[in-house]
Amino acid sequence: MGDVVIGARSGAGEPEGSGRRAARSAESAAPSAAAEDQAAQTADEHGEHGEHGDGAEGSREHPEPAAAPAGDSGSGSDPEPEEAAKPRKPRSFWKELPILVGIALVLALVIKTFFVQAFSIPSESMQNTLQVGDRVLVDKLTPWFGAEPERGEVVVFHDPGGWLGDEPAQQSDNSFVRGVQDVLSFVGLMPSANEKDLIKRVVAVGGDTVECDGNGPLKVNGVALDEPYVFQGNPACGTMPFPPVKVPKGRIWVMGDHRSNSLDSRYHQDQPGGGTVPVDNVIGRAFVVAWPVSHWSTLPVPDTFDQKGLAAATGPAAPPALATVGAIALVPLVRRTRARAQRRKES
Repeated sequence: MGDVVIGARSGAGEPEGSGRRAARSAESAAPSAAAEDQAAQTADEHGEHGEHGDGAEGSREHPEPAAAPAGDSGSGSDPEPEEAAKPRKPRSFWKELPILVGIALVLALVIKTFFVQAFSIPSESMQNTLQVGDRVLVDKLTPWFGAEPERGEVVVFHDPGGWLGDEPAQQSDNSFVRGVQDVLSFVGLMPSANEKDLIKRVVAVGGDTVECDGNGPLKVNGVALDEPYVFQGNPACGTMPFPPVKVPKGRIWVMGDHRSNSLDSRYHQDQPGGGTVPVDNVIGRAFVVAWPVSHWSTLPVPDTFDQKGLAAATGPAAPPALATVGAIALVPLVRRTRARAQRRKES
């Protein structure tokens, strides 16, 4: 009886009283507990469990219905996570190969059109700087931004007219090989055999005066050039000395490093342009020998073209500079003249 009283006191929260009243309370609690269990089950079925205090008490005394969902969630019987965790089968290499080849060809075509193009050296005119069969890479990006060729650069340019004559294109006799060459040339991975292009060194630019008398030396704007890049044993003028030539604006004067074996500007003075090449014909500057590997080297501008006074008479900067200096010197004189005139008016 004592245990029942304590349980009834703690569960029902009644004040202390007689044992008989406690017994009656315990007897009345039995049917009410059954009613609470039934109400809790009904609330679970309608999603209303936990809204009433009686229902919550019933769930504590009878945990089996509440434990069932937790058991289901932890059983791991759901197969969907396992299927999602399975790695996908990689795509076959042979299926990806055409895509990779297509991307590579598109990138090569873009690079050839706007950035860099390969060219082959067809003759001995640039020895010993370049050998026959060398492959050079040409910078085509810089001209897009308006940069013009400078003295000392090795440039590739389109035939300005009649320099190459009717030389046949050098192509393979095998039709399959020719087809492969055409494709590679189109995307810039191989020099084209159909394009009539030349490669020479820029010696003078628009506004320069260039000349070579007798055995040399070659002079630009009256400055004798020290040319260590010229083929050993060749005179500066080769076999074709020439009198002073004024290079027109927008054109360049080019010569090969092998002066005795180069049909350059010297040999085309009787043609339109007087042997000079239009700047617009220049494809770009050759900046590196890429093939064969044993010939790999860069093609920098020689120190020869950094000589003092070389560009002194080329640009129109001198007259404006002198005019500016003269104007500055005349400012005090003009001020004094105005002051005198003002004093005369006041007097």
